[in-house]
Amino acid sequence: MTFEEAIAYTEALLSRKDLDESQLESEISALVQTSNGARGFFVCFLTGEWKLADAPSTHIIRALQSAPHAIAELLVKNLAMSTAMAIFHRRVGNEDQAQDSDLVARRTAILIEKVDLTEVYEIATQMRNSAIGNHGNYVSFLEKWGYDAEQKQAIANVLANG
Repeated sequence: MTFEEAIAYTEALLSRKDLDESQLESEISALVQTSNGARGFFVCFLTGEWKLADAPSTHIIRALQSAPHAIAELLVKNLAMSTAMAIFHRRVGNEDQAQDSDLVARRTAILIEKVDLTEVYEIATQMRNSAIGNHGNYVSFLEKWGYDAEQKQAIANVLANG
């Protein structure tokens, strides 16, 4: 499944009214086993108009926990990127987009707390260390996106809360 197909699949899946919670868990669990599936799921789930994203059910959390290696880095990167982008959007006077970024950050933080995976906390610590000390596994990620000192500090702060 391509990244784009995973986004479309997630949207269709979350829109279905005929699935019970265990069927939804099974579908999401299968989806997030691959990198494209997990990426597509998070893009759709975190940015869409889904009540489930604001209060994810136990079934969604279990589905995510079924693929800790596929989701751990994505959760941390989503939290870092949305935190940094909220700052960027506010700087350029786009409050609507800043609020969208805030929403993604808030939803991602909820997922991180609820999945409660060692892998997520290990990567969060590594990302935080890279943001603070400008060394480590995630320096190239932070440089790739051109985050400045204020954005890196905000990333470190949000990751310290985990």
